[in-house]
Amino acid sequence: MPRKGITGHDEWVTTEALATALIALEQLPPKHQPRAQMDDIRKLLAAGCQPGTVNLHLAQAKCRLFPDIDPLTIYQEYGLGDGQG
Repeated sequence: MPRKGITGHDEWVTTEALATALIALEQLPPKHQPRAQMDDIRKLLAAGCQPGTVNLHLAQAKCRLFPDIDPLTIYQEYGLGDGQG
């Protein structure tokens, strides 16, 4: 069976990359944040995700970038209080 796309899971790779990039850019000082590009990344992320899962992807990305922060705290920050993920 042929793979879909280049990796066989291109959409997932792209979704995770967009979420991670957005979280990383949010860590910059506000005056250095590329707001227009961040808005575009958010739109691309939303378009590539299942409805209602953007916050889950963002929380997972933040957990990967900040492994020392309690994951439950991060999930709550994104409105996912039951620790989904």
